[in-house]
Amino acid sequence: MIANQLCQRLDEVIDSKKSELFELARHIHGAPELAFNEYRASQWIVELCQRSGHPAERPFGGLATALRARVGVAGPHVAVLAEYDALPELGHACGHNLIAAGAVGAFLALASVATELGGSVSLVGTPAEEAGGGKIRLIEAGAFVDVDAAMMFHPFDRDLVAHPTLATSWLEFTFLGRPAHAAIAPHEGASALTACMDTFRLVDGQRVHFRDGVRVHGFIKHGGEAVNIIPERAVCQFSVRSFDVKELDRVRAVVERCARAAAMASDVEVAIVSHQGYRNMRNNGPMAERFATHFAALGRPSVMTDPAVGTGSTDMGDVSYTVPSIHPWIGICEQGEALCHQRKFAECAVSERGLESMLTAAKALARTGAELLTDAALRAHASAAFRAH
Repeated sequence: MIANQLCQRLDEVIDSKKSELFELARHIHGAPELAFNEYRASQWIVELCQRSGHPAERPFGGLATALRARVGVAGPHVAVLAEYDALPELGHACGHNLIAAGAVGAFLALASVATELGGSVSLVGTPAEEAGGGKIRLIEAGAFVDVDAAMMFHPFDRDLVAHPTLATSWLEFTFLGRPAHAAIAPHEGASALTACMDTFRLVDGQRVHFRDGVRVHGFIKHGGEAVNIIPERAVCQFSVRSFDVKELDRVRAVVERCARAAAMASDVEVAIVSHQGYRNMRNNGPMAERFATHFAALGRPSVMTDPAVGTGSTDMGDVSYTVPSIHPWIGICEQGEALCHQRKFAECAVSERGLESMLTAAKALARTGAELLTDAALRAHASAAFRAH
């Protein structure tokens, strides 16, 4: 464990930046931007880093709204990840404004001691977590090649240090039929919409064969042009999720068969496009335990996971397949009060409780990062746990 004196120094840096971090979180919350368009959010982060004496590069990794600031010397390298994209219509109902500000706080604290501790720390701004997988593109660009450990936190309604996430994939089905007058000659048409709706019914019939934790849900993007025309074209999109990639592949094949069967029944064609999804999160045990210890010391005792609550998906899962990683969930409201992607959660993401929780999470991340820089045994244990997956 790192000395109490070092913990205090890290905490003091974050406390000294409290007003700026709160302002950053509020600004991002008040100006929500969608995937790959987070120009204001990423610029505000860059400006705060620069005011603190740490130049940041943007664009980074080939992405216009990605960024990186790095401080320190050759040696162990810890990355703190920031997210800042919002949701359509719901704004920051996933609390990414808090993730961004908290990551900046943890980075600034570690940057103040990185050289002294014999290593380096990076702040990596990762766009498009909600849709687009910015972290995956950064992995492909080599952003994590020399990183020894990666960390971030995510707002939630309770504190969970190593809660699982689901591997996910997106499927889009485009059905093409034959138009006809719906009253004069319905028999001459082939309804793309009927095939589209039958796909949902067939998928529902297969749910009894899905493993626990599997989630399949979708919506119809296009269903026709007019009520008196047999729909020639219909489009629907599905998200398929599972606790591991193997089951994900099996269920995805089931959903595709349902679409093909529905198309055959209605005598229409179907085109299938599979969109890249996210891998499940491989929480690094040794790193998670150290985070939990520091979080508890800051007044937030927590548990590793809670089977009573569901989970989602994140491209941090892909990072966890690349380097040892943690993704703790931090409560910003009362348990059961609100969950991610709800309007109430967006309110919590800018509440005083949410902001203070963000500050505490930043301190725990900074302390954990300092341990990784100074404790070779911890890095070895984290590496061994990573390889064991």
